[in-house]
Amino acid sequence: MMLSEKHIELISKTAALAAFQHLEKEKEKQEKQKYDRRLRNIKLLLRNYRSFALHCANIKLEVNTLNQKLELDELDSDEFAVRSVLKSKERTLAMVKYINKTLEVYRVICEKSDDPEDIRRYQIIHGMYISEDKKTAKELSSGHSVHNRTIYKDIDKACETLVVLMFGVDGIKLR
Repeated sequence: MMLSEKHIELISKTAALAAFQHLEKEKEKQEKQKYDRRLRNIKLLLRNYRSFALHCANIKLEVNTLNQKLELDELDSDEFAVRSVLKSKERTLAMVKYINKTLEVYRVICEKSDDPEDIRRYQIIHGMYISEDKKTAKELSSGHSVHNRTIYKDIDKACETLVVLMFGVDGIKLR
């Protein structure tokens, strides 16, 4: 059976439209995965914040000592490994400083908000992840007179704001 030119054109247009729609769906799926990954990264950074901060307490001294020893060639070990450790320590310090600045901006935003839930969200993030006196969700829920599940919902909402503050326009969930 021979296909007419109209049929071939119709089939071609339909195939092109289907391919275009498939590519659009894949693009949307990738954008959603990128956003979800950033959101998980924020939560991961928050969960590990105290460890990072503790690690950074002595980093400046360690970095200076390692730099001096590298300059004097006092290290017997592989110089590449030492430089790699040094670079990792410097990145950790930079990340902690960036997290601190971002959290400070978030605190100011929450304090200027007329919504008491925003202030509560900051206090929950601070109590759960930042303050030296680590609190559990149960302690925070009783302290704020809310249900335990509300604590986790507030953390999710706060992280949605923090992802935008940390990643800028790339942290915005499109659609």
